[in-house]
Amino acid sequence: MFKRYSKIIFLLFFFTIVLTSGIAQTKNFVVINEYMSENELVKIAANIVPAPQQLRWQRLEVTAFFHFGINTFTDREWGEGNEDPKLFNPSALDARQWVKNCKEAGIKQVILTAKHHDGFCLWPSKYTEHSVKNSPWKNGKGDVVKEVSKACKEFGLGFGVYLSPWDRNNALYGTNDYNDYFVKQLTELLTQYGQIDEVWFDGANGEGPNGKKQSYNFERWYAVIRELQPEAVIAICGPDVRWVGTETGHGREEEWSVVPVGEKNSKKENAQTKMDEAPNGDMTGNVLGRRSQLNEGNALKWYPAETDVSIRPGWFYHESEDTKVKTPEYLKEIYFHSVGRNGVLLLNIPPNKRGLISEYDVNALKKWKLKLDSIFERNLAKNAKFSENITNAKQLFDGNDTTYYEVTINGKDNFIEFELDKAHTINVLLLQENISIGQRVEKFVLEYWSNGEWKKVVEGTTIGYKRLLEFPVINARKLRLIIAEGRLQPALAEIGLFWDKNHK
Repeated sequence: MFKRYSKIIFLLFFFTIVLTSGIAQTKNFVVINEYMSENELVKIAANIVPAPQQLRWQRLEVTAFFHFGINTFTDREWGEGNEDPKLFNPSALDARQWVKNCKEAGIKQVILTAKHHDGFCLWPSKYTEHSVKNSPWKNGKGDVVKEVSKACKEFGLGFGVYLSPWDRNNALYGTNDYNDYFVKQLTELLTQYGQIDEVWFDGANGEGPNGKKQSYNFERWYAVIRELQPEAVIAICGPDVRWVGTETGHGREEEWSVVPVGEKNSKKENAQTKMDEAPNGDMTGNVLGRRSQLNEGNALKWYPAETDVSIRPGWFYHESEDTKVKTPEYLKEIYFHSVGRNGVLLLNIPPNKRGLISEYDVNALKKWKLKLDSIFERNLAKNAKFSENITNAKQLFDGNDTTYYEVTINGKDNFIEFELDKAHTINVLLLQENISIGQRVEKFVLEYWSNGEWKKVVEGTTIGYKRLLEFPVINARKLRLIIAEGRLQPALAEIGLFWDKNHK
């Protein structure tokens, strides 16, 4: 009896909020309980939406990582923490060249490794001697963080920082005092360089110089970021953006942004999950957020995936990898399998010892951008005419992800039939949901009319912010998109049909 009343009270409270204040359209985190049915959980999940900073981040689509530091000069991936700062001496460092090439490649935000695991700081931190202030570069007066942030402002790109929690140099690591030290350095980065758009943490937690490991106070760090840079997303080991689970650049084919978090049915004291709690549990499974999985935590959260990969085999620059830069064709595949699978691509582009992006990387970026532009320069569905059962659906081809057509999932009205201006050669499908309404599509099918019957072209599961699918070339004029399964009424924002001449 008590369980039933608890469930009723919770649902009355939740749906009263939904009906009276519209919070369901602005809430990105909802606590749930073990008594809810699958249908009740699906309704809640369908109304969870991104916070403003998460929506801004999703629309970036492609961001860049700059792995640069003492490792660049020792030819290492992970430093020991005992490197001589005098090794850091780029002869031609030009942050404008880094950012300009990113902008020309269509990248909209960059993240700099302000401090990696070796503890060497790319800004003159007051709290350590292991930094650029003790290097010969600019006679110890240089500040890489300042130069990159300034270049980002000049070229109109977002700017983020990576601050490694693991520090193999600092003697405080492994003690409570290290968390204070970390907050001091974090505060420097968040107060001296203008707007910070993303703060990136990883979970690396090895031994420090004293042989101890550190217990990270993530929640305290999150609070500092919320206070000093409230518009920043906190990523990977953070509450706003999660790691996709691999470093290949390929995301899941079924990618839900609304996922269960926290420990289900926990008997621990104060076990209720909080919105800004450190990530808990494995978030790298093959599928997260499918309706049958929504009861696997004690809260549902808008928690989208960032898909990271390096343009080279390694993350820091190594001259031996100059000929191993990913090809434009493979970078296109990565784009389709990251941005095109409801993620944001974080592409690492490491500057070399001179302090420049290598010509090998620059050439790959330029050709990649040309390849994407050639595919998406013209939406072949832009001037399509709809069948009689579809009204007010022009917004599906207006290039605006804030307008949408609401699809009714009831058997007869769950498809959008349209006719192109003429028969076109097609092999790429683009779909977008208006995620400010929620992510709701669970299955879709594209069909075309041929020889008096409908034939399947391609099908998929989730859409989210963006879905891109390639398929064997068809020549078609009349098509229909079927939303076969969905949560509530999906808000479809865009349909795009394209021809990639180089994809068979």
